[in-house]
Amino acid sequence: MKPLRFVLEKQVQDAQGVRRSRAGRIYLQNEQGGEFEILTPTFMPVGTQGTVKAIAPQELTQMQAQIILGNTYHLYLRPGHERIERLGGLQKFMNWNGPILTDSGGFQVFSLAGLNKITDKGVTFQSHLDGSKHEFTPELSMKIQRALGSNIVMAFDQCPPFPATEKMLGDAMSRTYEWAKRGLRVELKPHQARFGIFQGGLDVQARRRSIDQILSIEEIPDQVNGASFDGYALGGFAIGEPMDMMHQVVRHVAPWMPETKPRYLMGVGRPEDLIESVRSGIDIFDCVMPTRNARNGQLFTSRGRVNIKNSKYAEDNTPLDPDCSCSTCTGYSKAYLRHLFIAGEILSARLNTLHNLHFYLDLMRQMRQAILEDRFDLWAEQFYAQFSHDNLKATR
Repeated sequence: MKPLRFVLEKQVQDAQGVRRSRAGRIYLQNEQGGEFEILTPTFMPVGTQGTVKAIAPQELTQMQAQIILGNTYHLYLRPGHERIERLGGLQKFMNWNGPILTDSGGFQVFSLAGLNKITDKGVTFQSHLDGSKHEFTPELSMKIQRALGSNIVMAFDQCPPFPATEKMLGDAMSRTYEWAKRGLRVELKPHQARFGIFQGGLDVQARRRSIDQILSIEEIPDQVNGASFDGYALGGFAIGEPMDMMHQVVRHVAPWMPETKPRYLMGVGRPEDLIESVRSGIDIFDCVMPTRNARNGQLFTSRGRVNIKNSKYAEDNTPLDPDCSCSTCTGYSKAYLRHLFIAGEILSARLNTLHNLHFYLDLMRQMRQAILEDRFDLWAEQFYAQFSHDNLKATR
């Protein structure tokens, strides 16, 4: 039995007849022989170090989070993948009963650029914890993710910076292709699915070449022990480029991704980025924005963004978002949330994070329902009309 099945329930064509926004179901195997079901489009809360910051796993279940993300590089450094495997795997270790996708460590090639050296063999990192050196290869990334026991294992890739020269894009694409093949040769546990990653920056034709390269791997099964990818991701976005340009590129390339497999846009983003990317045909998202912004006092509501530390909320006894059913909005006022933030109370991070994650997960549920009911464009227009802010640039 395959570790992942994808059922496409509904796909909507745009005015040009291109198949775009879609709703589906992903079925993932678990180690006990059962199955997880994920309704798409979906958002994954980020649990980089085995925890979604400020939130207990039971609370994630209560807000109907379907899948979370963990990070190979950080868990390798601390507490160590072998220790996590001895303790029963990442899900048992953190007491999370749902599926997990693990990033490969490839993003740290970009984000820790000052602490690493890249060669065709792999990447040598200098630990941000103690300065020790570690050589990451596609093979090691697969072995770490196998030990963690995640349900979706990401290929080890190179994310080029923005802006990037043609040579930089070409080198990153070439390494991503070669590393994908090498990673596929490493055997995983039977329940683990694999996702390949496409690079290419903001160059649409480079993206086309990267997609063709990675998809061509399925034509050489003898070189990769018969393994293949169960889904695909777009990497290398939300790294400093103008977001309207990202929307345009994603809109171009999403239809080129296999229609019969899940499509994942990595590390994106703002609510409007999720909407425009779902409009383009993307199924899966992750981003630290809802949790990080929550800890910094920026909250997302159906009326727009709220900077809770603003003095105008000091005596505001109304809920944060009157349309939200989360425990933060039903139990506390903006004045109290501001007080907690200004006072530096730990409860501030918890309540803010509970709300932001609830907002993101509910946003995805609304989009899915709108797609199923053939009213996505109307829903998006109504959302934008209410969720207005100065810098909103929605690509139509």
